[in-house]
Amino acid sequence: MENQKDVVKRMGFWSILLYGITGVIGSGIFLLPASGVQLIGAASIFVLIFDALLVIAIALCFANAASYFDRDGGPYLYAKDAFGGFIGFEVGFVTWAIRIIAEATMAVAFTTVLGSIVPFFATTAGKILMTSFLVIVLAIVNASGVRLSKVVINTVTVAKLVPLILFVAIGIFFIKGSHFTPLFPGGSYHSGSFGVAALTLFYAFTGFEGMVVAASDMKNPKKNLPRALIVTVLVVAAFYILIQTVTIGVLGQKVAASSAVPIQQAFKVFAGSFGWDLIAAGTLLSTGGLLIASSYTTPRSGVSLAENGMMPKMIARRNQYNAPWVSIIISAVVVLIIAWSGTFTQLALISAVSRFAQYIPTCLAVIVFSRTKLKSKEGFNLPLGWFIPIVAILVSLWILFQTAWVNLLWGLGALIIAIPFYFITGSFRLKKKAD
Repeated sequence: MENQKDVVKRMGFWSILLYGITGVIGSGIFLLPASGVQLIGAASIFVLIFDALLVIAIALCFANAASYFDRDGGPYLYAKDAFGGFIGFEVGFVTWAIRIIAEATMAVAFTTVLGSIVPFFATTAGKILMTSFLVIVLAIVNASGVRLSKVVINTVTVAKLVPLILFVAIGIFFIKGSHFTPLFPGGSYHSGSFGVAALTLFYAFTGFEGMVVAASDMKNPKKNLPRALIVTVLVVAAFYILIQTVTIGVLGQKVAASSAVPIQQAFKVFAGSFGWDLIAAGTLLSTGGLLIASSYTTPRSGVSLAENGMMPKMIARRNQYNAPWVSIIISAVVVLIIAWSGTFTQLALISAVSRFAQYIPTCLAVIVFSRTKLKSKEGFNLPLGWFIPIVAILVSLWILFQTAWVNLLWGLGALIIAIPFYFITGSFRLKKKAD
């Protein structure tokens, strides 16, 4: 029988909801409004609604897949159970790649915000210098065995939510209706712009899948997790739409030409230097805190792969501080290479692309499970049968085909890189059995 104290310590519905909201809201909403307006103008508000609907469909598939299992694992577990070892390996391997790309994106986001305050860091040399400093210092700290404290986590949560709430609450009174016309840049819609904008802004919604991975820490996850997933996406979507509406309503088409953080510039219009400084501080603290957390979790993804025989054992080696130093070095080097390669918007697009390597297999797995597994009375069953996963898959593929092949290669390249490791680690296992 399960220990009652353990049950009490687990997250209830409201704790799950807060965990999900703070896990999704990150650097994206601070920096992406300008990209949305550049691509499709004021219609970017409708793109956010489109993305929210897609995320809800994918989240429902995650919730359904999770209801078939009593253990953690997330997309890797679903793919392996539905399609076998090779596909499971691919999805598991890409998890590490996704975390690496996300960390690089956050490092560039921090430097981008800093560049709006200190012009030197907006230059190429300044960007390389600061991102290198951040990644290397965090790798050293991580290797020394220092862990992220709850104080830092709580500070990050407050730092990113309070400025955004104030921005919406005050800024809504300074909206000008004329700033929403024309709806599209130049007054006309350009073919393909909706798809590119949808993929770019989709980055702001990523992270909800972390709720599924943490299912074992929740009270009655089969009941609470599906509801929390849906409410999380709805709350985040409403928040994003309000932020984008206020930003455009205050700045108009100036959003597209903004060299600073769009929200920061808009807040300055109606709150002066206080608004500017508040958003700057909130963005730096939020992005910096998430970057610190990522520097800890990213190498652990590599360790998990090595400990499960999916990567060479040496990647799981630890030093005297019990820190996985090999994985830390590999992660940091790759993070730096990616961070040096592009702007925040470019990396956000690549990061969004990489997530679909988990999302699409999970949606496909749901269809397989509906045929191979018995439905649970306590679990969450998708309404409309196969309709939701099929729509999620088709829309996801459509969005991916809207981007340049270079972005697809960067975002999904880990699936190709994983292939030789699958056979190498397979040979290691065979050798071990023979011995």
